[in-house]
Amino acid sequence: MFPLDGARGARYWLDPEDSDEWGLVGVGGDLEPSTMVRAYSEGVFAWFNAGDPILWWSPEPRAIIELDALHVSRRLARTMRSGHFRVSFDEAFDAVVDGCADREGGTWITASMKQMYAAMHKLGIAHSVESWVGGELAGGIFGISIGGFFAGESMFTNLTDGSKVAMASLFARLRQQGYALFDTQMCTEHTIRMGAIEIPRSVYLGRLADAVTKRGVRFHP
Repeated sequence: MFPLDGARGARYWLDPEDSDEWGLVGVGGDLEPSTMVRAYSEGVFAWFNAGDPILWWSPEPRAIIELDALHVSRRLARTMRSGHFRVSFDEAFDAVVDGCADREGGTWITASMKQMYAAMHKLGIAHSVESWVGGELAGGIFGISIGGFFAGESMFTNLTDGSKVAMASLFARLRQQGYALFDTQMCTEHTIRMGAIEIPRSVYLGRLADAVTKRGVRFHP
C-alpha cells in the first residue's frame, strides 16, 4: 500500500479558488504517484493532450455521483441478476485503461498518463472493474482510490451494457467498503443520465478533505 501519511508530492498548481474561469490551476510538472496523490487530495487532476504540457484542473462547479444515487434501470438490474455478465476487480487493469484510451478522434489518456496509472495500480491506488461475457472483455471502468474517496477516471464498452454493469458493480463495492465520495470531475450527458450532479467547488473540497482522511477503507474486502 502506498504510504500516504507524510508522502507529500510536488505541487505544480495554485489553490483551486485561484483557478481561471475554466478551472485551470497549473501548467507543467510531473506525474509521479506522490504528486498525483497530493493533487487528487487537494481537488486537482491532470488533463492534457499528447504533445501539450501537463495541465492541472479544478473546475467550478464540480461533478459527483452520490453513492446511493447511481441510476440503475430495471432492465439493467435484471441483466445483472441474469448471470449473463461476470464481474471482476483488478483482473485486467491494463486492458481496461487501453479500452478507455481507444477512442476515435484521440484521447487524453496519453502514453505518459498510461504509465502513471500503471504505477498507481501497482501501488494499490488505481483500480479497475471489468465485465465479461465468456472470455471477452465486455466493458470496464477504472479510477483512483484514496481513503474513502474514489475518482472515476474513464469507462468503455465493447458489448451492450458492458460499462453499465461495471459501473453498477463498482458502486456496490464502494458502498460495501464504506467510501464517502465519488468524483466524476465534470458533467456530461452520459454521466448526468447515470445520476451525476454539480456541487459548488467549496462544498466538494470540504467533502473531499473528509473522504481522503477516512480510515479503515479498503477497495478490496
